[in-house]
Amino acid sequence: MHTVVVGTSGVTASDVLAVARGGARVELSAEAVAALAAAREIVDALAAKPEPVYGVSTGFGALATRHISPELRAQLQRNIVRSHAAGMGPRVEREVVRALMFLRLKTVCSGHTGVRPEVAQTMADVLNAGITPVVHEYGSLGCSGDLAPLSHCALTLMGEGDAEGPDGVVRPAGELLAEHGIAPVELREKEGLALLNGTDGMLGMLVMALADLDMLYKSADVTAALSLEALLGTDRVLAPELHAIRPHPGQGDSAANMLAVLQGSELTGHHQDDAPRVQDAYSVRCAPQVAGAGRDTLAHARLVAERELASAVDNPVVLPGGTSQAFGSGGGRVESNGNFHGAPVAYVLDFLAIAVADLGSIAERRTDRLLDKNRSHGLPPFLADDAGVDSGLMIAQYTQAALVSELKRLAVPASADSIPSSAMQEDHVSMGWSAARKLRTAVGNLARIIAVELYAATRAIELREGLMAAPASLAVIEAARSAGVRGVGPDRYLAPDLAAAEEFVRTGALVEAAEKVTGALR
Repeated sequence: MHTVVVGTSGVTASDVLAVARGGARVELSAEAVAALAAAREIVDALAAKPEPVYGVSTGFGALATRHISPELRAQLQRNIVRSHAAGMGPRVEREVVRALMFLRLKTVCSGHTGVRPEVAQTMADVLNAGITPVVHEYGSLGCSGDLAPLSHCALTLMGEGDAEGPDGVVRPAGELLAEHGIAPVELREKEGLALLNGTDGMLGMLVMALADLDMLYKSADVTAALSLEALLGTDRVLAPELHAIRPHPGQGDSAANMLAVLQGSELTGHHQDDAPRVQDAYSVRCAPQVAGAGRDTLAHARLVAERELASAVDNPVVLPGGTSQAFGSGGGRVESNGNFHGAPVAYVLDFLAIAVADLGSIAERRTDRLLDKNRSHGLPPFLADDAGVDSGLMIAQYTQAALVSELKRLAVPASADSIPSSAMQEDHVSMGWSAARKLRTAVGNLARIIAVELYAATRAIELREGLMAAPASLAVIEAARSAGVRGVGPDRYLAPDLAAAEEFVRTGALVEAAEKVTGALR
């Protein structure tokens, strides 16, 4: 099995995907263990001093002014985990929880949190055992990080609360730890706080959304090309020299993908034959501009994610040096900061939701055009075999339209909102967790919308007799049939299997089929 080694300098997006989705094992590097031990020496030395240090010998948030005596500090760390594990609602997906835990471990291993090496090793052991804490949908404001979700994870490390075992059964966490030979952790100064204070949930969901959208944007380029072909549109608008004079990288990539799919088609360029039109509709002609703008948004979001993956997000943080002599000759200190604020991640999560809504909207407009006999240039109403007796794909488009409307609601930014908490100490929050949760829903809906366009475009191409479709289009149609996506053949009267079409898109099979002819899409 693939192993991901966590060091002090962060992790990559591929590391997150390997652990969250691929079940990869996690190991701590020798460098990380040394950094953990060094930072812990600083915390222990500061804890022994009579002066209060936030997060080490004080309360938290609005209660940070209280000095906590040594005999109560272990109880304080346990209590912060227990009190903060206050999430509600449905369970969060296993891959999200694994990403959340892994990214918290990444920050712990930076050497800036003051957590002991044995606590970090327990985090890795729980991941490697396939134990997944029960984390709930609601509870994070995205400031002081994803507190409630991370608290439920920390509760599992303590052997408390519920978790899902590798067999998928939810049981008491203590039982699962015992079965796998993992000793529950007994938290010491600062450790409870360090396990809770990060943007790990929203970042994990961002990384997974970026991976999914990279594939879905390629899929949308393919279905847009199929729709252009089925509508007898012109591919001249995809010429590289046209996109070079407006040099947005994403636009050029989308146009190149569409042009590659349409290579060798006998259907394109016939828009002057029977029903002259000056140019194709915006939903066809401007497909690269809309998809390209979304691709450029993805690029910006990926940059933010890469910076966060290299970050140590905690409050307070342990820093070497300073005026203290507690850590050898160099000293060390614990500093309060605001790096836990989720605004950078929340913004791009919302930006992506807007781009996804627009991509879904333009795909639906092309589908509607394919089904309208007044605008489809010779195709039967609703692509029906016998219109009137057969409604064709009329209601499939209804489903697609409902999904588009839902995308528009999901595009309303969460990060524009804030609600004060902790007795006005935490008076401006990011709502980044909420932004991530709605983006996950939007990404799933986008796959369904593209699936409906695929279904309609492939059926429309099959109805164009006498002219040969592009080799890539034919390869997509054949692969879709093999995957159980029913077309206009002898099963034309059966209910459209949109679930099969969705699976064909969601798994990347659509892109794979096109790339067998076109080569790698951009």
